[in-house]
Amino acid sequence: MASGQATGQDAPDVLSAPLRVQFDYTRSTGPTIGRFLTNLRDRHIVGVRGSDGRVIVPPQEFDATTTEPLTEFVDVGDTGTVQSWSWVADPLPGQPFDRPFAWALIRLDGADTALLHAVDVTAPDQIHTGQRVAARWAAQTTGTIHDIECFEPGEKSNAPSESNPEAAEPVTMVTTPVDLSYQHSASPQETVYLRGLAEGKLFGGRTDAAGKVYFPPRGANPTDGRPTDEMVELSDRGIVTTFCIVNVPFLGQRIKPPYVGAYILLDGADIPVLHLVLGCDASEVRMGMRVEAVWKPREEWGFGLANVDHFRPTGEPDAEYDSFKHHL
Repeated sequence: MASGQATGQDAPDVLSAPLRVQFDYTRSTGPTIGRFLTNLRDRHIVGVRGSDGRVIVPPQEFDATTTEPLTEFVDVGDTGTVQSWSWVADPLPGQPFDRPFAWALIRLDGADTALLHAVDVTAPDQIHTGQRVAARWAAQTTGTIHDIECFEPGEKSNAPSESNPEAAEPVTMVTTPVDLSYQHSASPQETVYLRGLAEGKLFGGRTDAAGKVYFPPRGANPTDGRPTDEMVELSDRGIVTTFCIVNVPFLGQRIKPPYVGAYILLDGADIPVLHLVLGCDASEVRMGMRVEAVWKPREEWGFGLANVDHFRPTGEPDAEYDSFKHHL
């Protein structure tokens, strides 16, 4: 790649595109939340008593005043009183209903704090502060907050008089799907960077000739806040500053371990970028190794660093540690 410069003013309009982030967030519940979810699976609701005597629902693990673990669990009712509410005229995907409904803070009978949940009403004049509501339980419960489908006006829930007869292990893990959709508009500097990638070029940004070159470029220098409007075309070669050998498989992994993720300092840049290093045994990767970008076929290029499939060793002599130690 030839070196050169471009300016932020060279970019006509900033790029904008819809982005969607999806992943499953899995966590252990611990003894407190685990007990709460296990009881939900049996169509029961429990809270925990704090040092001030209040019953907290959902239960919290530690006391807000003493910071001590809370261990006194208390059964509460599945009916309660609306403390406050908000009307949802245009539901979003993933919300409890595909038609208008209300969110409400509900203080369950026997509790001293409010639980946030949906209330199944079809018009805002059907809900008010002080209204009595009851839980509508799911036909199949699994040990999540969704075991309560919603609340509805009234004094009687649809919970059976007896708990779920099927014996089951306590709930110890919970998986929450995360799905975020939003519109991302790139900054002028980022637009130059992304348009450059679509043309097979790597652009960094700096404030002036004396400033550090950031790759990917940032809108402002983090040390003094000045805009990084001077764009610098960089080489697609560089050195490995630090690296990690990935040996553990995980969900969604696209490469069979072992493989290397490394911070690569491109020639002409002052900040390394994280990318894959392939083309040699993982055990051969080392600090100071010279590497070069391996680009995907031109027809697969888009507006992103994924246009570079990975980096591979160039076979050149390693860089001296003193030449990159201040970038670590």
